[in-house]
Amino acid sequence: MTNETWAEARQELIKRVGKNNYVTWIEPLKLAILADGVARFEVPTIFFGDWVQRNYADHIRNQLASAGAVVDRVEFALGSPSAETPVASFKPAPRPVRSRSASDDDLPGAPLDPRFTFDRFVVGKSNELAHAASRRVAEGGPVTFNPLFLYGGVGLGKTHLMHAIAHELQARRPELRVLYLSAEQFMYRFVQALRERQIMDFKEMFRSVDVLMVDDVQFVAGKDSTQEEFFHTFNALVDQNKQIVISADRAPGEIKDLEDRIKSRLQCGLVVDLHPTDYELRLGILQQKVDFYRNQYRGLVIADGVLEFLAHRITTNVRVLEGALTRLFAFASLVGREITLELTQDCLADILRSSDRKLTIEEIQRKVAEHYNIRLSDMIGPKRLRNIARPRQVAMYLSKQLTPRSLPEIGRRFGGRDHTTIMHGVRKIEELMAIDSQLADDLQLLRRLLQG
Repeated sequence: MTNETWAEARQELIKRVGKNNYVTWIEPLKLAILADGVARFEVPTIFFGDWVQRNYADHIRNQLASAGAVVDRVEFALGSPSAETPVASFKPAPRPVRSRSASDDDLPGAPLDPRFTFDRFVVGKSNELAHAASRRVAEGGPVTFNPLFLYGGVGLGKTHLMHAIAHELQARRPELRVLYLSAEQFMYRFVQALRERQIMDFKEMFRSVDVLMVDDVQFVAGKDSTQEEFFHTFNALVDQNKQIVISADRAPGEIKDLEDRIKSRLQCGLVVDLHPTDYELRLGILQQKVDFYRNQYRGLVIADGVLEFLAHRITTNVRVLEGALTRLFAFASLVGREITLELTQDCLADILRSSDRKLTIEEIQRKVAEHYNIRLSDMIGPKRLRNIARPRQVAMYLSKQLTPRSLPEIGRRFGGRDHTTIMHGVRKIEELMAIDSQLADDLQLLRRLLQG
């Protein structure tokens, strides 16, 4: 009866935690005792037991209860399953209200978002290379570039692509051990292993995966011991020809306080930038979202021109764009009205106002650097070469024209330059525009790209 109960619970756990997580964390468990309100499992290592206890014990207890068992406590024991002292124990207690950041602790290797698949990723000029590279990795064939490094601003699709890779690998190669986590989670697990003197278990865990995916790697910058372990983990996996996928909010060379040897390692594979979305891509995302919502909100009518209006006005990032459409459909459904342009402007007034003032100096610097094919670090650095100084002045000019920032504020963003230097750069560009048609064309193009 005990084995039948556990077998039934396992079937439900596959659905709850996903096949990859199940194979990695649940399948190795051996049920030893299920009696007197206690479920005890044998685990291969101390670290393994601690990880499962922290992240899956609640799921295990709930599914055992659903299968008919009375379980007050879940324990994990090392070695002999009859060992009296568990290495980890879980007893349910009232849950405190958690902040959004604290909830990350509940996400071990990757409860993946089921929405983030390749089928639901809208491809455009700004992300087509990142999409193609991610598809190649997701095929699970021979490693062609290692690591794949995806970078870009908030809401441009980095995390979506990483989840999509993991989903696809699970479907194509279910035998692979795919581990996805944030850099903060990597750091937390490492510090925890140090504190509990389980560093060898930590090393064994992270170096035994087939595909390691680390999101927002910029957060390890400045953390010396974590960087050291990340570097050695990275090297060990590359030496074994294991695939690594990394994401960050900027290119490796632009991550401040990241060790040079790690920057070098991250740049040795394929580094791909996800650019800010253009109008066509934003419109495509909205159209896909509307198709999805038509099934959820049957009978709702959306007037011509509404999607085009949103694609033109909300240029910050995809999350804001999708959130705006979600609110719009929900509001129209509740009040029973057609989604017209007037209703859209009333319902989304705060988002539209916010979007109108979101262009930042950093975005301008990045776009100008890309256009002139120079490093962002050179633009804000001290170099005075003409091929760097002129793009720098263009970025200063656009920062003055397209943002409400003062000259001293702009100067601080350009490596701490004095406001008089910014003023000189702006005037120089204004003078050159009248006589240099190429520069005038460049400025027109950059304005169009930056303003969507």
